[in-house]
Amino acid sequence: MKAKAAFNTTLLFYPRNNPRLRLFALWYFTTLMIVWNVVGHTVLGFEQSWATPLTAVATAIVVSMLLDWVDARAKNRELRFTGSLGDFLNFLPACLIPGLACGMLLYANERLWPVIFAVVLSMGSKLIFRAPVGNGHTQHVFNPSNLGVAATLVLFPDVGFAPPYHFTENITGLWDWGVPMIVLISGIIIHGLFTGRLPLVGAWVGAFMLQGVVRANLSGTPFFVPLMPMTSAAFIVFTLYMIPDPATTPLKPARQALFGFSVAMVYGILQILHLVFGLFFALVVVCAIRGMSLHVWFLWRRFQGVVVGAEPPVPAAMPLAACVETTEKVP
Repeated sequence: MKAKAAFNTTLLFYPRNNPRLRLFALWYFTTLMIVWNVVGHTVLGFEQSWATPLTAVATAIVVSMLLDWVDARAKNRELRFTGSLGDFLNFLPACLIPGLACGMLLYANERLWPVIFAVVLSMGSKLIFRAPVGNGHTQHVFNPSNLGVAATLVLFPDVGFAPPYHFTENITGLWDWGVPMIVLISGIIIHGLFTGRLPLVGAWVGAFMLQGVVRANLSGTPFFVPLMPMTSAAFIVFTLYMIPDPATTPLKPARQALFGFSVAMVYGILQILHLVFGLFFALVVVCAIRGMSLHVWFLWRRFQGVVVGAEPPVPAAMPLAACVETTEKVP
């Protein structure tokens, strides 16, 4: 009974051991993103045109298929989106999530090319920026949509971040509280039951409050001023749907906490330097440092003659799990 309980606990907090749970979590998140975009453009007040999310999603699917074809040719394997209808459908979440995120977070007025650029970079970063994790396996380093958004904001100065107010622009009364609460509860569910990233989220929120109080004392402003971003739906979105990406964050709770703490501290430094879009750039910086540390760690272990292990392969009886990308194997 003890062994069975331990196994169930492992599945709860480390769902990478269960490909079906990972797949369910992907579809859960994808469904939320689809509903959120539809409601956002019809009810909440999203200010981008309908062409923005539709173009972003179409670009993400086409680029993903092209990159998968190139990777399949290079590795002499089957395409992930062929074979059956189920394989094709389960290929889509990894395309839809970055596409919808980039289309939702960027505001390029009537132009679509900056959004297309963000999506192409987001999808391409999964193959370009990778770190070794043992036994010939690698994982992508950056949160795809965060990197795409951050790079677009830098390279296209006339493109801005979607205004945070548009998440609740057209609603009033209790719905001003209800929408953020729905986003908050849905995020807690996905991380509490499927990703095991609540330690990271908690550390990020606590550290954000800490850096806010410190900056308030340094600048002589009221303590609540640096904490005002926490009251927006946009902050909740970033906290629950961008920072705790299971594919680009540590597995162990202590390392998760360090990751979240580091993002908040880098954000505080960027704010002191008066740099805009600090949330996105802080996450890019910490992901880059973590990626480099994985390279250094792997080279050091290889220098010592230690073979870095990997988690057991997915059983052949679970073909639906083939669409779930190889992620971190380092404890």
